[in-house]
Amino acid sequence: MNVYDSARMADVLAASGYEVVDTAEDADLVIINTCHIREKAAEKVYSELGRLRQMARDGGGDRRPPLLAVAGCVAQAEGAEMLARAPFLNVVVGPQAYHRLPELVARAERSCESVLDVDFPPDSKFDAFPDPHTGTEGAGAFLTVQEGCDRFCSFCVVPYTRGAEYSRPVTDIVREARRYALSGVREITLLGQNVNAYHGISEDGAEWRLARLIRAVAAIDGIERVRYTTSYPADHDAALVAAHGEVPELMPYLHLPVQSGSDRVLQAMNRRHRADDYRRLVDRLRAARPDLALSSDFIVGFPGETDAEFRETLRLVEDVQFAQAYSFKYSPRPGTPAAEMPQLLESVKAERLATLQELLNRQQREFNAAFVGSILPVLIDGGGRKTGQMVGRSPYMQAVHVHAPRHLKGSIIDVQIVGSGANSLAGELVGPTPNGEGFRE
Repeated sequence: MNVYDSARMADVLAASGYEVVDTAEDADLVIINTCHIREKAAEKVYSELGRLRQMARDGGGDRRPPLLAVAGCVAQAEGAEMLARAPFLNVVVGPQAYHRLPELVARAERSCESVLDVDFPPDSKFDAFPDPHTGTEGAGAFLTVQEGCDRFCSFCVVPYTRGAEYSRPVTDIVREARRYALSGVREITLLGQNVNAYHGISEDGAEWRLARLIRAVAAIDGIERVRYTTSYPADHDAALVAAHGEVPELMPYLHLPVQSGSDRVLQAMNRRHRADDYRRLVDRLRAARPDLALSSDFIVGFPGETDAEFRETLRLVEDVQFAQAYSFKYSPRPGTPAAEMPQLLESVKAERLATLQELLNRQQREFNAAFVGSILPVLIDGGGRKTGQMVGRSPYMQAVHVHAPRHLKGSIIDVQIVGSGANSLAGELVGPTPNGEGFRE
């Protein structure tokens, strides 16, 4: 979502004469777009601000130092504190005020004082954004359809930084998706903090849930792949499960965060599901789409988690078998209920994280290795690190490295998998190219 938001900020600033440049040294305005989910991510903001300030001091010459802005969830949560800690900042703007960036930047330039905007305005920022331009150059694109969350998990800051759940109107989403398709985008990922809570209103006043929206986006000419993230298990309805088996454009890969395998910990987290609810949902999804690959999020060392409860998480991981997962030590976020609970020792959290990641990494390696010798359709999205190498994505979200001509960027091509690693696959082109050429050398 930060990638999508950054692109929309670039679009709205383009009307004021700004254009994206490659380096901060060449910029007149530098915006750091931030995440507040974990403490480490928030602290990196201040480290980067210090680097940028030093860069401006060392720049010398007659060139004016760039304006510095911080956007996103750290700005929303720590706006006043941020200005006290970094008074040289020009603009601090929360996620709901991105459409006001031109005005905020102009005010900062005129007054030479810091400008803070972390309000939740009554008007939707999406209504004020221009049609997307930035971020539509690749084969894939992100498209925010839902924002905010009403679930209030006890560890999470999202309801406080992104606000209440908001679903964009169906017409706006479909129009944006069509624009992406016309620009050459082949794959669209529908985004939301709780994307499967989507309940947008259509032109005729009917309420659409996510499954119906997926079908509409998949039907757009030129769109060959659809994904969505991030899901909340308790909001996964029967229609969405069915879509996985009935919509061929919906890719067989789903990020479905579970957080813990312990019912008591899940209750303390204020999650609305139990571990067996998650297992049953996985069973239904795999019945609809047998080749479905799953990824997830895990928090270890949540306040009060016992050794036995941690072992329940390991057991769930063994039961489900994940293609990929993100796992973290619990990080107290200010203002959340869990931050006030008695905390576990860092050494305990670190030991549990290492154990869990060893298991998850083994499952990921085994998942990737199982594709060696098979042929996968790969969407080529750009150049690799090596000369003549291109990189694309399999239907299961694996990065696939293959030697191929550059004109294949944006094409979906058959690739025979000849090797696998922890995080990617290696392949060779097979069959005819989209323009009729042969590949295999």
